[in-house]
Amino acid sequence: MARNVEIKARIDSVDRIASIVATLADQGPIEIAQDDTFFRCAHSADRLKLRTFAPDRAELIFYCRADSSGPKESFYLITPVTTPDALRESLTLAWGQAGRVRKQRRLFLVGRTRVHLDRVEGLGEFLELEVVLQEGEPADAGVAEAHALMARLGVTEDQLVQGAYVDLLRAQAA
Repeated sequence: MARNVEIKARIDSVDRIASIVATLADQGPIEIAQDDTFFRCAHSADRLKLRTFAPDRAELIFYCRADSSGPKESFYLITPVTTPDALRESLTLAWGQAGRVRKQRRLFLVGRTRVHLDRVEGLGEFLELEVVLQEGEPADAGVAEAHALMARLGVTEDQLVQGAYVDLLRAQAA
């Protein structure tokens, strides 16, 4: 399974951070509308989501990571999907939905790090960093890289967020 180190932080402005990232980026920005449907999983650290981009293009994504603030290692598997509505219905009937997240994502690549600047419906604006790890590479290398990029972007520890967007939406509704 592929691995990365991820961080998520609440930010004051996607546009402000985008202007900084643009000076560092090898690629981007790429604008992506995403509609994520999360399904119930047996273990609290596991997530299964269907990420829909278009009526005929989506990805089923399984991932496992701790719900803690700060950089954390994530294991994931991505499967391309061409019939997202049918798959959403099947998985909903089998497992039940855990929530839905709609967002507009601005993606940059800075070396091996995917920089996501997200406007999340009902939540606000966020930064996500995903440092892709090589097979056998220690997670500490990705953590160091994430911290260095956070510093360059002016993101501080007190801005870090724990959990997935679906968890934040669920907590907000409670």
